[in-house]
Amino acid sequence: QTLVSAGGIFELGFFSPPGGRTYLGIRYAGIADRTVVWVANRNDPLVSTPGALRLAPDGRLLILDRQNSTVWSSPAPTRRITAGAVARLGDDGNFLLSSDGSGSPQSVAWQSFDYPTDTLLPGMKLGVDFKRRLTRNLTSWNTPTDPSPGQYTFKLVPGGLPEFFLFQGPKKIYASGPFNGAGLTGVPNLMSKDFIFKVVNSADETYYSYAITNPQLRSRFLMDGTAGVVQRYVWTNGQWSSFWYYPTDPCDTYGKCGAFGYCDTTQAPLCACLPGFQPRSTEQWNLRDGTGGCVRTTNLSCGAADGFWPVSRMKLPEATNATVHADMTLDQCRQACLADCSCRAYSAANVSGGINRGCVIWGVDLMDMRQYPAVVQDVFIRLAQSEVDALILSNRVLLHGDFAWSTIWTAVHVDELG
Repeated sequence: QTLVSAGGIFELGFFSPPGGRTYLGIRYAGIADRTVVWVANRNDPLVSTPGALRLAPDGRLLILDRQNSTVWSSPAPTRRITAGAVARLGDDGNFLLSSDGSGSPQSVAWQSFDYPTDTLLPGMKLGVDFKRRLTRNLTSWNTPTDPSPGQYTFKLVPGGLPEFFLFQGPKKIYASGPFNGAGLTGVPNLMSKDFIFKVVNSADETYYSYAITNPQLRSRFLMDGTAGVVQRYVWTNGQWSSFWYYPTDPCDTYGKCGAFGYCDTTQAPLCACLPGFQPRSTEQWNLRDGTGGCVRTTNLSCGAADGFWPVSRMKLPEATNATVHADMTLDQCRQACLADCSCRAYSAANVSGGINRGCVIWGVDLMDMRQYPAVVQDVFIRLAQSEVDALILSNRVLLHGDFAWSTIWTAVHVDELG
């Protein structure tokens, strides 16, 4: 027996992968490929079958085995359960326990959307609910036939500016880039006419979610454990087609060029140092290994003898350990950075609508930057003033000598500084 959503889009029931054990899951019912999108007992498979799903008097959902023993139970409900409580599968793929059977947002006592496995469906949230102490991550299946947690996890790392990371075990292997109010700075092609994306960042919760503008379109966002990528699929022509995936190229590798380095797919080697910096190890650099990063060519004075140089076509450095001041202007941000000997760079915290709002200050080494063909936003790198003066002079010569010259600095920046 299975539970099918009202519109016949999703189905909840027991399933057994080839050669595997038995699990309770949600899968597509309205398309030929009945892909599993959620697994209840991925850590507690049924050994003694058949199994049964039951709603207990206290509001917990229970999976019972052949001996009537509890194999899995949902967390305790967050609302008082009445005699009219109902667990219902929706056409959005959410299995929801309503405390009074009304299905209203106020009656939600438990829902599968709060406990993702490897798939994010439209309307689901990926992130952290600080008020409820609830974390929503995507963790890959162990193998294509074993839904137990695998080695890859895609999740939000709270702190500073919101950013999502792909982990292989404890190791970061990809980062979305910080959210700057307009988008995730490491995902330039996030927008699409068929999808609406949003990142919410508040005191209560921080999360990413998406909606589909075409109600006939089927889409899923998958933490693919086989390929080790996060991948968006759409259902077209009777099959799942990859819409996009990350990491995409070598420059998407987290920390590819180390501290104060940046990656550029249009150049060889891929790694280069930010202005005012040089490779930490020339030998490693010559071997095309940039992970050691870069060091300053001139030390800072920690005072008025320091200045700033803007870079604009960069994925923002990782900002989970940066400090955000929502009420500062950029000029106040500059002064705060100069007054702090540990400050390496600063930028606007929010650039939505083309307006700079707030301030983010990096008091740590700048990591995980890459260059793009289009402007993202200005990041002001702290350098010795002598370095800034030298950069202004060299770029004026280039600008006057070759009108078509283009690099990460613009004539506007040079004029502002000069």
